[in-house]
Amino acid sequence: MPRLAQTADLTDIQREILSTVRSFVDREIIPNAQELEHGDIYPQKIVDGLKELGIFGLTIPEEFGGLGESLLTYALVVEEIARGWMSVSGVINTHFIVAYMIIQHGTQEQKERLLPRMATGEVRGAFSMSEPGLGSDVAGIRTKATKGADGNYTIDGQKMWLTNGGSSTLVAALVRTDEGAEKAHQNLTTFLIEKPAGFGEVLPGLTIPGKIDKMGYKGVDTTELVFDGYSADAGDILGGAPGRGFSQMMDGVEVGRVNVAARACGISIRAFELAIAYAQQRETFGKPIAQHQAIAFQLAEMATKVEAAHTMMVRAARMKDSGERNDVESGMAKLIASEFCAEVTTQSFRIHGGYGYSKEYEIERLMREAPFLLIGEGTSEIQKTIISRGLLKEYALKR
Repeated sequence: MPRLAQTADLTDIQREILSTVRSFVDREIIPNAQELEHGDIYPQKIVDGLKELGIFGLTIPEEFGGLGESLLTYALVVEEIARGWMSVSGVINTHFIVAYMIIQHGTQEQKERLLPRMATGEVRGAFSMSEPGLGSDVAGIRTKATKGADGNYTIDGQKMWLTNGGSSTLVAALVRTDEGAEKAHQNLTTFLIEKPAGFGEVLPGLTIPGKIDKMGYKGVDTTELVFDGYSADAGDILGGAPGRGFSQMMDGVEVGRVNVAARACGISIRAFELAIAYAQQRETFGKPIAQHQAIAFQLAEMATKVEAAHTMMVRAARMKDSGERNDVESGMAKLIASEFCAEVTTQSFRIHGGYGYSKEYEIERLMREAPFLLIGEGTSEIQKTIISRGLLKEYALKR
């Protein structure tokens, strides 16, 4: 395995898992990614292979049929998969976040009912916060669940940007309820909604209109979700008590930011691999372009950025695994990994010259995928807000 972005102090089991996943990526994902991505084709065969490897249950406790691995293990697996094709890592990302939220906040009944089926990939998760016109203002959610006399809820509203919205069979949706404290973010509730995969009106009052056509991040479906008088049982509330949705979702988003950082690291590694290989093959002025100082220095910068981002991603994952709050660290990791990913991918593109603009070359796809990571799980500006608030709190002057 190349030395770039290796991680120290891993167990033999972690190393074996990563070796297995890397082999799968090299054998099943990289050779097929271009055709699937250009056709916007869902990678069903690859997903089936991930099921066989147990990836969907990687972090689910063994008592519920999973492998019981850490967030760090998962993040390193995501890094490997994103190195092959980011869309495949997107297939498992939201699934993992929903599983994490159920593990941390679900009732015992919810854990026993959902986690064993999630571990096998029979139930596939998606989570939904955003709405049209909402952006990063989660407290401004308008989709509302109204409690009826029978104790059940009727949900109305529109959600946006659901990764795996069509292919998933379980959606964790954050909506507004009348229960909770007066502050806007304290009367939000997470509902666990089981549904069939597919598009159209999948359940009475619940419609998945269709896939959103995107610049990149193809293959994986991104959708809207429309509630129109959808009836939800009180037992569908994550944790069984309304008004806790904001903190539950933010807990999930913290691990989601580590995941996005890992995806950015994976794309950066692949962009570097493509660049350093091409630079040794392409010749100008009688020698490989890698021997020209201008190119050699770019390769050195790229490798340094990859290592720095990887190190911060690993640190954020280990902090979360230890039980510590890692909002600042995950924000830092997501910020630097996504920004460096955009820079490394652009540098690789420039090294490829005119060929990088051709769809025959893999770097063209990476150039369309990298920008998504600048906005996914919160923009760079949101990360800076989170980081600065945490730092000002930690370093507050005593007056």
